[in-house]
Amino acid sequence: MTKSADTDTTAFVEWFRAAAPYIHAFRGKTFVIAFGGDALTDETGLRGLIHDFNLLNSLGVRLVLAHGVRPQVEERLRDLGVDAMYVQDRRVTDADTLEHVKDAVGSVRVDIESLLSVGLPNTPMAGAEIRVASGNFVTARPVGVVDGVDLMFTGEVRKIADRAIADRLAAGEIVLLSPLGYSPTGEVFNLTLEEVATAAAIALQAEKLIFLLDRGDCADARGNHISQLTAAAASRLVKSLPDGDLKLYLPHAAQACRQGVRRAHLLPRALDGAVLMELFTHQGVGTMVARLALETVRPAKIEDVGGILSVIEPLEAGGVLVRRSRERLEQEVEQFFVDELDGRVVGCVALYPYPDARAGEMACLAVAPEFRRAGRGDALLEVVEAAARQAGLDRLFVLTTRTAHWFIERGFVLGAPEDLPAPRIELYNWQRRSKVLVKTLEPA
Repeated sequence: MTKSADTDTTAFVEWFRAAAPYIHAFRGKTFVIAFGGDALTDETGLRGLIHDFNLLNSLGVRLVLAHGVRPQVEERLRDLGVDAMYVQDRRVTDADTLEHVKDAVGSVRVDIESLLSVGLPNTPMAGAEIRVASGNFVTARPVGVVDGVDLMFTGEVRKIADRAIADRLAAGEIVLLSPLGYSPTGEVFNLTLEEVATAAAIALQAEKLIFLLDRGDCADARGNHISQLTAAAASRLVKSLPDGDLKLYLPHAAQACRQGVRRAHLLPRALDGAVLMELFTHQGVGTMVARLALETVRPAKIEDVGGILSVIEPLEAGGVLVRRSRERLEQEVEQFFVDELDGRVVGCVALYPYPDARAGEMACLAVAPEFRRAGRGDALLEVVEAAARQAGLDRLFVLTTRTAHWFIERGFVLGAPEDLPAPRIELYNWQRRSKVLVKTLEPA
């Protein structure tokens, strides 16, 4: 094996091990994935997308796919010389237009079902027996008059047949939802992709709602990538976004999270493998929305010991931190705070108080390498300072051999072992010769 091949193999093994917790967590969970009709016009991108859908299904993810047909309808109307009319981004659907919508939906639905059923020859998914379920899962009602315009056969979602969908998913089928809804009196209504997908995700209490963007990317008005948001922050941000799919879909993502969907993701469809990279890597490639903050610093629990060890062991091996055994961590876990990101411990810190000296030692401050440079160390420091003040302590001290400048930049000053509380002086390791840094705590 060549050195290059060996490197590639090592990278693959590391990636697969990192992805394993996600594979385990997603099995049996419901994902709703929404994509516009533009995806059907991109043959190369569509093949990869269908491959990824099949892969998720094979991993035990319960998939609901919601598709759009806007470009297909536009093409049909354009061939007839008919100008489309929109009100608040909804198509005005008269009787003739509705026929073209139904024609486009039928054609697209058949194409998607065919692609999902083919098993993708000459790929790892060759021979996969995927079953697709579609039908009248969406009950709709007319939107009515908007801004003085009767939208006629344009509708909005009234109800999702969640039990029927859940039964199909439990049977291992992929459920395909089209942007059509049916009334109890037998009328057909033209719906928007985003409303169908959002209503389905809420009704099913899906683990994830995923929108694939055709226009624009996951960036704000200044071009800065938006990696994660709370639902409240997403709602505030929308007005300042440039026109594009992010602006269109973000309010629906926020709505879904407020109504029980665990996470919503917005991904650039043009990026091959975007769905897999978003779901199975820590960094992701799109914008993730959650009802509450995705990251929290909190007191550690006994269940966090394994996560703390995974963060500090590389630093212990490099001599940056003093080695701690699992047994010691279990005994002292109540002294620790952890930084948790989406269920994973990515940072930690401990506070050991010396009440008689009105001082506290901050120890074991560590952040996993891939999550550094994001202010997590500062967040952990703030929590320790707040806890020290609450405990009636006047100063913090830290012992370090490698990171003195980081602490000095945050208000610590260089001290000496003699500045430590008497019980801590007795434990000072004179061979290690750690620098002592001290910070006076201002009253809250």
